[in-house]
Amino acid sequence: MVDNDGPTPSTPVSDTMTAHSPLGGSFWRLWTSSGLSNLADGALKVALPLLALRLTDSPMLIAGIAVALSLPWLLFALPAGALADRFDRRLSMVGANALRAALLLALAFGLALDLGSIGLLYAVAFGIGIAETLYDTSAQSILPQLVPRRLLSRANGRLYAAELTAQEFIGPPLGGVLVAASVALALVTPAALWVAAFGLLLLLPGRFRVERTGPDASMRADIAEGVRFLWGDGLLRRFAIMVGASNFATQAGFAVLVLFVVGPDSPLGLPEAAFGPLLAVTAVGSVLGSFLAEGIERRLGRTWALRMCVICFAILIGAPGAAASVWPVAVGLFVGGMAICVWNVITVSLRQRLTPDTLLGRVNSVYRLLAWGTMPLGAATGGILATLIGLRPMYLLLGGLMLLLLLPLMRLSDAEMDQAEARVHKTAG
Repeated sequence: MVDNDGPTPSTPVSDTMTAHSPLGGSFWRLWTSSGLSNLADGALKVALPLLALRLTDSPMLIAGIAVALSLPWLLFALPAGALADRFDRRLSMVGANALRAALLLALAFGLALDLGSIGLLYAVAFGIGIAETLYDTSAQSILPQLVPRRLLSRANGRLYAAELTAQEFIGPPLGGVLVAASVALALVTPAALWVAAFGLLLLLPGRFRVERTGPDASMRADIAEGVRFLWGDGLLRRFAIMVGASNFATQAGFAVLVLFVVGPDSPLGLPEAAFGPLLAVTAVGSVLGSFLAEGIERRLGRTWALRMCVICFAILIGAPGAAASVWPVAVGLFVGGMAICVWNVITVSLRQRLTPDTLLGRVNSVYRLLAWGTMPLGAATGGILATLIGLRPMYLLLGGLMLLLLLPLMRLSDAEMDQAEARVHKTAG
């Protein structure tokens, strides 16, 4: 149920009260743990493609790394949501990070024995992706258990600031430097960060298993309940489909971006060490967006803020198609990173407010299935398009397709979202 102390959308004093409300020590422990975990994610996001580049120069095979990392969202998202609602969400996050660390250490051991291959990279990336589905679903579901729903926009903004700074700003250049220094170091370091992250999670006081009433249900019935709730809510369904389309196009572009950026024969011709810092430009925009999101939401309104985000998404993915140098690409990454964070703060906070705690894990997982399940398809499509039509035409095509997402937003209004939240608040009261 929604917290009874959460504000209704029509309560003017809530903005002042929220601005001075503390988020609490438990939130900041989660914040620190999430930062460490995402630092490992960011380093690995660069390390794995660079390791693959040492084994092959095929666009299809390199795009396969992104496919392997994201495919679990298509295959395991729904069970992950059911598990997040059945078990202690903190312990689920601990187990997921432990599994990711173990897989990286196993990969380092295999490479030390000269067993490295593109197939081995795929297997480890796929296993890490499975663990990520459980970790991310549990992490997004645990937040309303730590802070009141009236503070979710601010809490999500602060959390995204830490996550994106670590994953996009610090992690990518760290991954590039680590690969240049030592392959073993590039794998052991993220593993150590994941271990430190789950150590901090163990310091969170309390239990985070949602109390459920009624007879025990099967996993299938649990999953079906989550699907019915999301699909029956027009707002949540619309945003899930839109994010799925956006992620399809974005993943298609990013899956082969290393071929556009790195090497003397690439359009930009940059060295390996420059790939991570270039991706880190996204994080600069994301961090700025995370702190501005609450104010943008309040001043522009949610609908216009989301429309501006879509335009920035198109710039993000379309810029390489027209770029004669690295600077237009960097500008696209900056504005795109800012827009991604603003979009996430608005839509994730809305989803957390509209969904009961007992269903939040499953609803998050169904949402992620629709939103992220397209990512492996997008990554595979990126490899195919880059091979068939070339890199620049592919990016221009993807940027144009992204603009089509403005169409469903033209029928959306702030009043529609306010009314949906007011109905939930009335029911909870």
